[in-house]
Amino acid sequence: MGEYFHSVILEDDKCIGCTNCIKRCPTEAIRVKNGKARIIKERCIDCGECIRICPQHAKNSITDPIESIKDFKYKIALPAPSLLGQFDENTDPKKILSALKSIGFDEVFEVSRGADIVSNYTRELLKNPSKLPLISSSCPAIVRLIQIRFPSLIDHIVPIESPMEVAAMLARQKSVQKTGLSPEDIGIFFISPCPAKITSVKNPIGNFHSNVDRIISIKSVYPLIKKNLKKDLQNDETEFYDSGKAIGWARSGGETFSLNIQDYLCVDGIENVIKILDEIENDKLKNIKFVECLACINGCVGGSLTVENAFVARNRIRKLSQKYMKEKEIQLNKTIKDFLLKEKILPKNVRKLDDNIIEAMKKMEKIDYINSLLPDLDCGACGSPSCRALAEDIVLGYSNLDDCMIIFRDKVNALLSKKKNASKKNTD
Repeated sequence: MGEYFHSVILEDDKCIGCTNCIKRCPTEAIRVKNGKARIIKERCIDCGECIRICPQHAKNSITDPIESIKDFKYKIALPAPSLLGQFDENTDPKKILSALKSIGFDEVFEVSRGADIVSNYTRELLKNPSKLPLISSSCPAIVRLIQIRFPSLIDHIVPIESPMEVAAMLARQKSVQKTGLSPEDIGIFFISPCPAKITSVKNPIGNFHSNVDRIISIKSVYPLIKKNLKKDLQNDETEFYDSGKAIGWARSGGETFSLNIQDYLCVDGIENVIKILDEIENDKLKNIKFVECLACINGCVGGSLTVENAFVARNRIRKLSQKYMKEKEIQLNKTIKDFLLKEKILPKNVRKLDDNIIEAMKKMEKIDYINSLLPDLDCGACGSPSCRALAEDIVLGYSNLDDCMIIFRDKVNALLSKKKNASKKNTD
């Protein structure tokens, strides 16, 4: 697949080295050196926490430009359900979709169609699960978090494609039949609320390639949709998939609600998710069948590439979901096997110290020793997220002991004291 891609980027000219980001990164993927933050790409899960927390807006996400719709003969917009939560609740969803289409797309195919299908097959898996609890695979940031920090839980992940991938697959098949074009001439454009979805297209998990061709952020299309809402779009034939349960996937708890089960947990916010995954790893949630984990507070409506306040957007999605609460019949000439992941999800060893096991053990001993010398404050002033991380960085040659402000201060004080005593001795 080549070099690993991740969508979160740093704009050096805006970064002031404030260390806010290193304290919030769930995988310790950021360091601050020479007054600038640096992202360790192998560790980054693109959760967007650093984008959200940076006071200087120095973190951003790579997306495809809107102009890339010109690369295909037939263009399909694939909006996430969270897009509907960005607009006033009195705005007709069909009108929002029509305004999106008028940007330059030939068709709109909602991700919520894929959400209903994933819910349907997840219910099948819950009838005879191989592991309990099953952990939702809908949030790619959580899947990558499990790969890095909780590899023992990989077999708990629901092995079904995300609603985005399912919707993209169906949209392309439908358009090939409709237009007679080859699949390569049809461009699928996902309208994304977060950077993790972008990375899941560029570097798919559990599949050889993504069914999505390009990704555009909600933040990018929002002003264009707002502008187009003022136009007369009454004659547009864009359909609105009025499934309340599927729309509800945009907020935390929506996926779980669509499953109609009792023994479940729903947790949002990356720090809260980590605590729950710890509980599962320690076998403390034996009576839970399903866990919905979402990296962003309030779910996808809280993604860092959205524009509306997450709590306001969540409330709008709740009302929309209730308004269109009806059972949708799913008629497919496919089985669950067509939507299962094609590749096994593998753990990612980002803490590998050395290829040689003996050398790795020696380095581990050095890390333990250096860590014992550090003050155990985890203040971040050194540019590493914790004292333990600084010890690793020192052993790996990225830092030195003087980067610890406490040790450096004590060394300076000792030198000043020595100099003062020497000066006093000479005076006497």
